[in-house]
Amino acid sequence: MKKYVSESDVADMAEYARIGLSDEELPKMTADLNGIIDELQVIRQYDLTGVTPTFHPIGDLSNVSRGDEVKPGLTHDEALKNAPKTEDGGFVVPSILGGEK
Repeated sequence: MKKYVSESDVADMAEYARIGLSDEELPKMTADLNGIIDELQVIRQYDLTGVTPTFHPIGDLSNVSRGDEVKPGLTHDEALKNAPKTEDGGFVVPSILGGEK
């Protein structure tokens, strides 16, 4: 198998990505990455001249959202009507930090 990246390259990538690799993991990760790159070399058989690189396989995606529309909602009293416990016009929920309520 050809060596595409060195242990130094992998250590630099891990540091950049903030991935903690131990000295024992570094050779294995280097071998794995070189194996992956080697497997991907088959792509070189295709003529990709004129093919624009993309960062997403579906191409030009955009976030499609509906426009904001003001619609009637619950009144304050309707919102609190079925609450098991209320206090001072709000919901009372169990404390996650301890204490009473």
